[in-house]
Amino acid sequence: MCDTLLAKGIISELGNLIFAKNSDREPLEAHQLLHIPRKTHSAKTLNCTYLQIPQTSTTWEAWLSKPFQMWGAEMGVNEWGLAIGNEAVFTQVKFDKSKQGLTGMDLLRLALERSKTALAAKDLILELLERHGQNACGGYGNKNFYYHNSFLIADQKDALLLETAGKSWAWKRVKDYASISNCLSLEDDFEEWKITEEDKYLSSIFNSKKGFKSRFSDFLYTYFSKAKDRKSFTEKSLISQKGQIGPKQMMEILKSHHPTGEDFHPKKASAASVCMHATGLTNPSETTGSMVAEIRNNQPHTIWFCPSPHPCQSLYIPFYFGTETNFLKNPSYLEDDSLWWQAKKLHAIVERNWKLLFPRLKMDLNQIQESWLKKDGDLIKSWANPEELNKFSLDCYSFYQTWINERLQEFSK
Repeated sequence: MCDTLLAKGIISELGNLIFAKNSDREPLEAHQLLHIPRKTHSAKTLNCTYLQIPQTSTTWEAWLSKPFQMWGAEMGVNEWGLAIGNEAVFTQVKFDKSKQGLTGMDLLRLALERSKTALAAKDLILELLERHGQNACGGYGNKNFYYHNSFLIADQKDALLLETAGKSWAWKRVKDYASISNCLSLEDDFEEWKITEEDKYLSSIFNSKKGFKSRFSDFLYTYFSKAKDRKSFTEKSLISQKGQIGPKQMMEILKSHHPTGEDFHPKKASAASVCMHATGLTNPSETTGSMVAEIRNNQPHTIWFCPSPHPCQSLYIPFYFGTETNFLKNPSYLEDDSLWWQAKKLHAIVERNWKLLFPRLKMDLNQIQESWLKKDGDLIKSWANPEELNKFSLDCYSFYQTWINERLQEFSK
């Protein structure tokens, strides 16, 4: 389960594109931050998660957050200010598990590596979908978790919503805000669509008089995902803060525990919560990665990544293009000593004594995050050079590592 949202134009505080996503995966499926420089390739082929496809000659610099074991990514931004997030959607189109296809995460990463604009990214995803399909397992431990994908794709000029079911698709432009979750939402309010003959046959409820959602949505799986609840909450949160949405406000939305709010407890969490905490069979996912990106015109972009699970108990660290990232280790993420796993250990301690420890943790986190947001704003206003931006990013990352270790020692007593 996931949620992706954006604000721009009259919704955004400064008119910048504010793009955000929570990635909800299996509880042990650690997220990895990945910085890819612009590259020229001599290899003819590329190994994606399950499938080998032709390589392109040049790929763009990109910041990605991805499940550690996958080639593809859940969310990211490239050097051209293109941002993409994807969602699992559940449809009536059946999977041919005898064939391998591209995952939604593969499609997302390929689009960021190979596209300059939102429209170009949409066209590339549709081209790849037509050629390779999406018969691909999206699970980690759960090897039966197959799903189709929707995408929110945006740059400073255009923002697009793209929904798929098998090789069928529909898309439309969105204006000042958008929110997508684990449900199809387009009926006949699309700009273009394509229904393949194969998907007509496979869709057991196909009806030529209905829209895209009515033709293809699996309403049972969609219902249990609580996607409509989360989508409704995030949309209302964006609209109610018209003209005020910046990175801070987006972070607060991604940290929220709607509908319980202040009375929330992780043991009683449900799939309706934007910051998701796994509780069992009907709520098996939790938020394992999070991103808020501020895409600016003619100034450096700031990509705030949460390198730890559960945004409500975490910090977002700023990253920038054109900077060195040698401080980002590339561990195995299999219960090693990485920042992600250290934070998960801390969160487990906090959740065992939630009422006492969470308020203390939250107060500390809010103060630190506020100071980092202010520092980022000051650096951008002063036209800081890449070295200054890189130092700030490194300082934040190092501080967070130390802070987690100190809290682990303090709360373990």
